[in-house]
Amino acid sequence: MSLRKYLTSRVFFAQGLAALAIIAVLAYLFFHWITFITNHGEEITVPNLAKLNPEQVEEKLDELDLDYQIIDTVDYQPQFPKLTVVQQEPTAGSKVKGGRTIYIKLNASTFKMVAVPDLIEKTYRQAVPTLKALGLQVGTIRYIPYIGKDMVREMWINGEKIESGKKVYKATKIDLVLGDGKVVFDETEIDSIIETETPIDTIPNEQ
Repeated sequence: MSLRKYLTSRVFFAQGLAALAIIAVLAYLFFHWITFITNHGEEITVPNLAKLNPEQVEEKLDELDLDYQIIDTVDYQPQFPKLTVVQQEPTAGSKVKGGRTIYIKLNASTFKMVAVPDLIEKTYRQAVPTLKALGLQVGTIRYIPYIGKDMVREMWINGEKIESGKKVYKATKIDLVLGDGKVVFDETEIDSIIETETPIDTIPNEQ
């Protein structure tokens, strides 16, 4: 049989249809297998892990076929219990597939230590942002006689005068003593000036 007759014969069309059917079946089986192993269409809602400790996180995620990994510890935040989840990625409510890893950040167990900055002779307006930048708080304000108005003269913590460089926990309140802007004269200095002046009646008369 010539090639031309073969290509136009029923045998060729039957074999072609059989080949297409086999390809279609294989394609169906392949995509069905891919769908099965990737859990296509089966999405899991990520739970809210906030304020849970690692043991509670593991227990909760195991039930959902999810995993977790601790990637960092953030500065202590008093609104969260110590060593509990503060942040998570993906966020709560996100849709993921089974086996997905949830990355979490834990709250530190306590505040970090920072050095008290040198605020002496700085203005109150300069002192406030400096303290806040370090995570410290401004406590009570007290004024004393000093020519520099609102200039920091002393720093105190819990009734104790402190010097710059002292290590304290973040969120510590620093009480400030400021100048009231009034000129102050030392009476002892005035008295000494008067005593050293020569009395008028002791000045010798010119002859």
